[in-house]
Amino acid sequence: MTFKTTSRALSAGLIALGLSFGVAHAAYPEKPIQLIVPWSAGGGTDAIARQLASGLQEQLGQPVNVVNRTGGGGIVGHTTMAMAEPDGYTLGLVTAEISTYRNIGTSDISYEDLTPIAMINFDSAAFNVGAESEWDTLDQALADIKANPGEYTVSGSGPGAAYHLAFSGFLDQQGIDPTSVALVPSEGAAPGFQELAAGGVDIVFSSLPEAESMRKAGRVDTLAVFSEERLEAFPDVPTAEELTGQPWAAGTWRGLAGPKGLPEDIVETLAEATHKVWESEQFQSFMEQRGFGTQWRGPQAFGEFMAQEDEQNGKIIDKLGLAQ
Repeated sequence: MTFKTTSRALSAGLIALGLSFGVAHAAYPEKPIQLIVPWSAGGGTDAIARQLASGLQEQLGQPVNVVNRTGGGGIVGHTTMAMAEPDGYTLGLVTAEISTYRNIGTSDISYEDLTPIAMINFDSAAFNVGAESEWDTLDQALADIKANPGEYTVSGSGPGAAYHLAFSGFLDQQGIDPTSVALVPSEGAAPGFQELAAGGVDIVFSSLPEAESMRKAGRVDTLAVFSEERLEAFPDVPTAEELTGQPWAAGTWRGLAGPKGLPEDIVETLAEATHKVWESEQFQSFMEQRGFGTQWRGPQAFGEFMAQEDEQNGKIIDKLGLAQ
């Protein structure tokens, strides 16, 4: 064997070794990613997930496929996220309901079974009354509710949903028994507002975008929003803190998460890519046009937020007697 032949063979071997090493330690992601959505196609969470997936696909250079896993009020989808291999190829858009299952007793699944990556959305709940209501201010409403337990009704969701807990937690903060206002369950804010306009209920909790058409029509007044500061799109609506002197920010939210044990380098890669998507004009415009609030929290802050939500909702669920 000549020196030239030996040199070529050695070079080929080194190249092959280099390729082998590259395959074994290639940068994440190497293949398509699955994004689990625990709610039906066509809904708000699904819409946000598909917008996020499109942006992540561009940032990561791999397809990000949205998969709707519905059932059990979100339990099926959240469980699917938690049971996935912690390799970064199955992620999920976790929603506020993750802080209710364990506390209510419908499932053992909780935020502790997930790895937080990024919170991207928060929609503050609002305190809405009919235009013909006897209440012109939040103070009047709270005073009457406190003085007349059992007389007033509220609607906007089913029991234990995010906005129901936001409203009930606010009453509790104000020293009012959260069970003193009877819940008239509804499949969301729209039928709740129909009841409000017909005089069937006294209050509806919802996001401000959900109330906007009724507000513009002069059929609904919003007394307060449960946010840290006034919402830019609704500068006329005061925060609960402005009116009561006590901060209260509550509502529903969505964020990206993976199964427990997701490696830190993968979390970092996903968080960085998600932040770029979140900051983009395309994502921000989409959220604004659809009426969704944007709020960013990175991995650590998102984890701390979910822990706080779990603790807070656990207390309210117990006071409402919803625990099974």
